[in-house]
Amino acid sequence: MPTLKSWLIRGSHDVTGWETDLSSQTGASQAGILHGNNHNIPAFRWVEKQNNNKIMVSTGLNDASIIEERISDGKGLLSSNGASRSNLFSGDAGDVIFTYSKLKDLRMFYNKTWYYFYSNPSNFSRIVILFFWEAILEFKSQLTHTLRNIKPRLRRGFVYPFVRAGAAVFLREITTYTLIGDIINGKVDVAYVTYLGYDEIAHHSGTRDDDAFHALKGLDKQFERLDQAKEYAFRPYYLVVQSDHGQTNGATFKQRYGLTLDDLVRSLMPSHINIYSKLSSNEDHFGQAITEPGKDAKRYLRDKKDIVLKNSRQLRVNTLKTFKESPLVKGKLADYIKNYKVKERPEKVSKENADVIVLASGNMGLIYLTELKNRLFYEEINELYPDLIPGIVQHEGVGFIMVHSSKYGPLAIGGEGIHYLGDDTVEGKDPLVNFGSRTVEHLMRTDNFEYTPDILVNSFYDSEKDEAAAFEELIGSHGGLGGEQSHPFLIHPIEWNLNNVEIIGAEELHRILKSKLN
Repeated sequence: MPTLKSWLIRGSHDVTGWETDLSSQTGASQAGILHGNNHNIPAFRWVEKQNNNKIMVSTGLNDASIIEERISDGKGLLSSNGASRSNLFSGDAGDVIFTYSKLKDLRMFYNKTWYYFYSNPSNFSRIVILFFWEAILEFKSQLTHTLRNIKPRLRRGFVYPFVRAGAAVFLREITTYTLIGDIINGKVDVAYVTYLGYDEIAHHSGTRDDDAFHALKGLDKQFERLDQAKEYAFRPYYLVVQSDHGQTNGATFKQRYGLTLDDLVRSLMPSHINIYSKLSSNEDHFGQAITEPGKDAKRYLRDKKDIVLKNSRQLRVNTLKTFKESPLVKGKLADYIKNYKVKERPEKVSKENADVIVLASGNMGLIYLTELKNRLFYEEINELYPDLIPGIVQHEGVGFIMVHSSKYGPLAIGGEGIHYLGDDTVEGKDPLVNFGSRTVEHLMRTDNFEYTPDILVNSFYDSEKDEAAAFEELIGSHGGLGGEQSHPFLIHPIEWNLNNVEIIGAEELHRILKSKLN
């Protein structure tokens, strides 16, 4: 990215890191950055039990507007003569284009800027050529990954190249064009835009792949165009480049262990329990917009074969020692393992009729036990489903789970130990040791959310390889804890002097950005 590098070298800009909340994904981050409020957003997608098991989705055309109504106080980042372009939420801007929370208002979608852009034959033909070239590059990438046996890799299918081209070309170009117009026109005081291409591509190719670097080069050219446009503006504008989350690389949970989180949960539940799952969420904006209607119209066919858990009957005795001695589960684990057996899948059910709902957000899983409308305590879960928690935490792909005990408060439980979050004490081996110094702080905050799942599951994190295992089929993932996903950056004018400022959470970043606009 030579343009960004030149900014840093010539001293016009500086780079500052910041740390996301849990969950580390666009829904929570943009809510905090644009509105200063991401409370009660535990993931990209979550369940509201009291609302007939309603699954809220950050990119849902109905849900996004409802979420914004909840988080907005009318004084968002863009409330003072601001513009929102290609974002999830509007930041209370009056001027919006392709902003999810406002897409129901077609007047805001079919903005006259789109007409001006595509009415120019040169623009139209250029976009068509770039669009199909990007799709060809994706087909080439899939072939290259197969022939070279590059791993981890995903089977991306025929539709994905056009999803990639839509995010990496179509939205990128219209966003840049619109922002150049804002700069030259000079009527907008502040604009916030989202470029989606890198995020979309890194999800499917990985953060360390040539595809991702190609996306970054294309993005850097947009920053160069914007920098040049400033020279033609009659008022000064400052460019700030920020990521609202990072991504952590790694083979998926299913690729590593031959089963999904849904499969794992089903194998640990009584056979009569109805389970609904949705393990695809981090397509973020554009991919979701294209693929979700088709998915809703034609649900995935589920494999009817028996599930085989790797080494499920050979759980190591030493990993159970902590639990046997714990006052929470003393004397029960031996019976759990002795009576363990693989169970057949129940028939497909709707989310409204499900007893259990399993969702995923990157390497974070959310398990809602919906027979009761309140969040269940740890003790209640063990009483209802005694196999469930021990079976999950003993799986090698799971780093820890978070549950709430009626006696001890919030707990982080791993395969060999328990971290009592309330008083920050540890019994056995600390399951949070690899996840960062503020993990307890992030978990405690999420524990207080209204829609926190009964069981929050976080995959393992390998700090040496900087790898996690997404519960979705995404190589580069974000949404949970572990690695680069929680550590985005801010490239800002050097006059801001943020060298000694610690930015923890999207709401804090909102306060800093807001102060720089005043």
